[in-house]
Amino acid sequence: MCARRSKALDAATALTVLGRGQAPAEPRQPRQALAAPGHGAAGLANQHRSAPAPAAKAFDADEPQAREAREARPSKTELKKVAHDMQVLGDALAALSGERLAALPMDEVLRDAILELRRTRSHEGLRRQRQFVGKLMRLADIEPLARAVAEAQLGSARQTLALHQAEALRLELVAQDDALTQFLAQHPGCDVQQLRSLIRAARKEAALPPEQRHGRAWRDLFQFIKPYAQP
Repeated sequence: MCARRSKALDAATALTVLGRGQAPAEPRQPRQALAAPGHGAAGLANQHRSAPAPAAKAFDADEPQAREAREARPSKTELKKVAHDMQVLGDALAALSGERLAALPMDEVLRDAILELRRTRSHEGLRRQRQFVGKLMRLADIEPLARAVAEAQLGSARQTLALHQAEALRLELVAQDDALTQFLAQHPGCDVQQLRSLIRAARKEAALPPEQRHGRAWRDLFQFIKPYAQP
C-alpha cells in the first residue's frame, strides 16, 4: 500500500515538472562508504605497496676493461700527428744520398715509393706521394731509418760548421799576422811556405778594386785550411 502511494506521488511530481517545462531530475545514487579500489588515498597507498621495485643494474665485469680500452685508444689528434711525423721522416729519407738510401734496411715497396717521391715535381703529385710514403712508414721498422736520418743530418751539420770555421779562419789569416802564428802552433805539420804564399796572394787580391778580383787566391787559401778546420 505504501509502495503504491510512493509511486503515485513520484508520477504526480513528474507530471507537475513536465507541466512547468523542466526535465525531471535523475535519481540520486547512494553515496558509497568506501572509495573504489585503486582510487583515493587508500587506493594510492595500495598501489604504492603493490608496485614492484625497479630492478638493480647488473654489474658488468667487462665494463672497466672496456673503459680502459677506450681510454687507451689514440685520439684523432694523436693519429694525425703520427701521420705527419711519418711523412716528415719520409721526406728526410728522400733527401738522403743514393748510397745511404740503398744501404738502409727497408721493404722494396717503401724504397720504390721514396724514389718515386724524389722524382715527383708537381704539387698535387707530391702531396699524394707523401701520404703514400707515410702510410707505408707506419708499417715499417722506423728505428733504423730514423737513426740513419739523424746521423746524416748530424754529419751535414758538422760539415756546415767546419765550413764556417774555415771561412772565419781564412779571414783572420788575411787580416792579422798573429793568426798565422797561432795557426802554425796548432798545426805544426802543415806546409808553412805554401800557406804564406797563399796568404800573400789573397791579400793582394783583396786590395784590388772589386771588378778586378777573380777570387782564385781566396779559393785556394780556403781549400788549404779547410782540412784543418774542426767543428
